[in-house]
Amino acid sequence: MTQRGLRTLIVALLLVLTHGIAEAHKPSDSYLKLDVDGASISGQWDIALRDLDAAIGLDSNQDNAITWGEVKAKHAEIAAYALPRLALGPAGAPCVPVLGGQLIDHHSDGAYAVLRFTATCPAAPAILDINYQLFFDIDPQHCGLLNLSSQGETRAAIFCADASAQQFPLSGQSKMAQFADYIAHGAHHIWIGYDHILFLITLLLGTSFQTAQVSIRKAMTESAKVITAFTLSHSLTLGLAATGFLRIPVSLAESLIAATIVAAAVNNIRPFLTRRIWLVALFFGLVHGIGFANVLTDLGLPQQSLLAALLAFNIGVEAGQLVIAAVALPLLLLVARRPAVLAHGLVAANGLIAVIGAAWFSDRVFDTGLMPF
Repeated sequence: MTQRGLRTLIVALLLVLTHGIAEAHKPSDSYLKLDVDGASISGQWDIALRDLDAAIGLDSNQDNAITWGEVKAKHAEIAAYALPRLALGPAGAPCVPVLGGQLIDHHSDGAYAVLRFTATCPAAPAILDINYQLFFDIDPQHCGLLNLSSQGETRAAIFCADASAQQFPLSGQSKMAQFADYIAHGAHHIWIGYDHILFLITLLLGTSFQTAQVSIRKAMTESAKVITAFTLSHSLTLGLAATGFLRIPVSLAESLIAATIVAAAVNNIRPFLTRRIWLVALFFGLVHGIGFANVLTDLGLPQQSLLAALLAFNIGVEAGQLVIAAVALPLLLLVARRPAVLAHGLVAANGLIAVIGAAWFSDRVFDTGLMPF
């Protein structure tokens, strides 16, 4: 392939990737908390207003701002839409949810409708069947995050389109099973965290283009340093923020995460922080740890096993991160070893990344609506 053809292919691939990121809908989550006491279940279901708006239409005057009055006017429709999509207990002996009230709460990614309900089962269940079907017909990427308490034990689970019906023993759950639950949550979060993924790829892009011409071993070593530094730094702030020792407003943390993407991309083109990308990862990873903590706080931490839940969640994040690196790094190294790419590819790739990061930053600071997620 000629140098001209290679450059054209690279630019085309970058445009496709950028379009995919810009058009992607951020996978939505709802938060379902259930407390089982014998045959009685008390529940709270937090559902994002933006998702309900897409499903049943909350913004009646179409001004792109959902008010409390608009939500209140739709209370009956919200309940009629959501509650039939949650089945508790086996089909032959259901525990039918009965709505107790509706409120509004705020999570790390915006405003949520809060549905509080109770359910009474025909008999105290030893195993609780849950069938979750919210939004799957309009958003297959949606997931429900469960926090289930029974007999002093707390566990977590994720309902997605391919795992919508699950069973949960209400006693005797092993600590290892609880640990595995939070590992799954950590991996889930990194896979839906487009900003975290783009930041990691930006760091790997910098190490690849700096070192690939020297040797593959050098590039792999520097990339390992980047991943390790990012892991250590965001693990630190994840722990501090999730346990309440460090408090930063969600809006500020999300804006700073977008700013780190812009800074890392610009630094790849014209280093103004350092040529040692692992130091950039170490410094900016502190900010990303706060973003991870916001999600973990939304999910709810079992206070009786707080450290274990934090460790498991972080292991899940790192497992997801390593999968991303394992896929992206060989491709980046393959491209970076082409002399024709070094002349234009680095600037083009990081320029596009900087634009995406700047759009995120603008949207999160000024609510410009530039990005759909």
